[in-house]
Amino acid sequence: MSELPSLPPISELNLQDYDTFKSSINILFEPSPPLAIILYNFRPFESYTSLISTATKKIFENGSLTYKQKLEIINAHPRLGENKKNLSTMSLKEQGYSKTSSNELNEEVNKKTSNDLSEVVNKKLRELNEEYEQKYGFKFVVFVNGRTREEIIPILEEKIKNGNKEDELNRGLEDMMKIAFDRLKKLNLEDMMNITFEEIK
Repeated sequence: MSELPSLPPISELNLQDYDTFKSSINILFEPSPPLAIILYNFRPFESYTSLISTATKKIFENGSLTYKQKLEIINAHPRLGENKKNLSTMSLKEQGYSKTSSNELNEEVNKKTSNDLSEVVNKKLRELNEEYEQKYGFKFVVFVNGRTREEIIPILEEKIKNGNKEDELNRGLEDMMKIAFDRLKKLNLEDMMNITFEEIK
């Protein structure tokens, strides 16, 4: 099982050159150059929580980002059901690839069944992702929040059927920030026990 990546202390992040800074925050946001540039120019940050708060505010602040830049940011995130080779360590865990069954009566049979089911789910997700992207022009991003890829399928189907472009772009970008916030919590770099995303956005 892959270990979680590590972030430098915020004091060190504030002193990094742009390329190093960008690589560091990719752990939270995936590679998003327009967002990295904005955040680099807003240093220093008191904490990673304040960095994510600033990112959220700037994404939704009128005039801070062009529509094209917002597309570049949202498209930085990997698709659900993406080939595992193309996923970051954090995305692998979020999409459930690192989970193991606690009731393995027959390890080999369970592994084969699990792999077969996983491929069926991923094939369906690939089809739905393509349909979503054809309709909206950008990737489907959702804060998985412990749900399986299979549980996301009806959510994606509903967004294709009933969503609209502006709402989906805004929802997807906000979910990206929720993902970043959740990643920060998992990395245990700061005391976030009593902090919610709603309080910082």
